Amino acid sequence: MLRVDPKAIAVPKMHQYLLGAVAPRPIAFASTIDKEGNVNLSPFSFFNCFGANPPILVFSPARRGRDNTTKHTYENVLEVDEVVINIVNYAMVEQMSLSSTEYPKGTNEFEKAGFTEEKSEMVKPPRVKEAPVSFECKVIEVKPLGDQGGAGNLVICEVLLAHINEDILDENGSIDPFKLDAVARMGGNWYARANGDSLFEIAKPLTTLGVGVDAIPSKIRNSTILTGNDLGKLGNVEELPTKEEIEEFTADLKIKDELEAHKIAKNYLLEGEVMNAWKVLLMSAQQ
Repeated sequence: MLRVDPKAIAVPKMHQYLLGAVAPRPIAFASTIDKEGNVNLSPFSFFNCFGANPPILVFSPARRGRDNTTKHTYENVLEVDEVVINIVNYAMVEQMSLSSTEYPKGTNEFEKAGFTEEKSEMVKPPRVKEAPVSFECKVIEVKPLGDQGGAGNLVICEVLLAHINEDILDENGSIDPFKLDAVARMGGNWYARANGDSLFEIAKPLTTLGVGVDAIPSKIRNSTILTGNDLGKLGNVEELPTKEEIEEFTADLKIKDELEAHKIAKNYLLEGEVMNAWKVLLMSAQQ
């Protein structure tokens, strides 16, 4: 295991490790204006949401590591405490990347990257018309985290109004992740696309009380076939099948050994049939 002391390595190297490991990161495509009314548009992957009541978004236009200068977005929110945070999808990712070019102050990245300015309703900076979602925000605090190159500047924003393209909603009015087709930042030049096989569901144990991995018999827990994810599925059931249920389900099963039982159980887990996996495993464990 590589041991890294942030104080013992160069800032760019630590930056590289952080961005490579803390991933994927959502992208805040932030539009701002300065006190003269010049529009700026720039992406930031130090970004997430931090509450729903009030709705809070936070992003960080960090100080440049190479020369310790600040970014135009940071300077703008200090002059005009408003921002529109646009969400980036795959259809616009190349244009978004182009907008991150360090053009001179006063350059309109909407024009450079080929985006369309859409007038906001409650704030001065414009929205990105092509974005699937846009949040008009009031900047409630800008918190510097240091004065050296690479230091973050937290821009804490309250959402005043959200704009959501109805084309990305499902039949229940919720955002469909497949239709959203969001992208996220990885390390270096890498991005991630949240679509296709990269999307999967896991039932949240919000109202249930799983038995836990520690309740799984050691012969099953130490399986060479079952993975940690498999054990997590098994531990998420609220109760184990009864002896009668096990005997009824496995009456006609011909399993030669424990290894085969674990393989059969794994297939049931892949199909989402967790209780059937439990029945096979417990039958094998009792033999």
